[in-house]
Amino acid sequence: MSTEFCPVSWPEIPTPEHVDMCCECGLYKHGSRMVWGEGNPNASIMIVLDNPGLREDRDGNPFVCGTRQTLQKAAHHIGLGSDDFYITYILKRKPTRKYDKEAVRKICMNHLDEQLQNSQPKHILCLGNVAVQSFFQDDTVDVKSLRQNVHQVHGYSTTVAYHPLAVRRRPNLWQKFIEDWEFLADHHRNEGQSS
Repeated sequence: MSTEFCPVSWPEIPTPEHVDMCCECGLYKHGSRMVWGEGNPNASIMIVLDNPGLREDRDGNPFVCGTRQTLQKAAHHIGLGSDDFYITYILKRKPTRKYDKEAVRKICMNHLDEQLQNSQPKHILCLGNVAVQSFFQDDTVDVKSLRQNVHQVHGYSTTVAYHPLAVRRRPNLWQKFIEDWEFLADHHRNEGQSS
């Protein structure tokens, strides 16, 4: 395995036709496009983030945002790449202004439920408090109190870690971030051996 890390644009998963024009939550009014996910939809690990980051620069060229750079760096650190993950979001569009967070997240969880049914991942990794609270359906939980443990949520083996942007803003979190990825990798390997 190469020790050199170079961020790349992971393959994007096409949005299914039956939800491509979804306007139930109202985020379509923000002008951002729908992003269903990226990586490998058949991967055994699903990573759940709050919402898509920047996908293209101003000229429309593919752009690897800071969130994905940090995520990819951690995945590279434990020896995993885009084929090993399916990355998706609570919200399928990037919000660009204020919105009713509680109502929109509840509506958008229906899309995530559909992805879970279709992909049937063995493990979920929630990154950041928004993803954790939305997926766990509990506004009182947070990454700090749940990390380094395996939780059964909606029938899925689930772990949590800090959001990649929080790690970029607070470099002291990098070691904890890596510890949580290593915890995921160890659990995933042990789970594979026992199945």
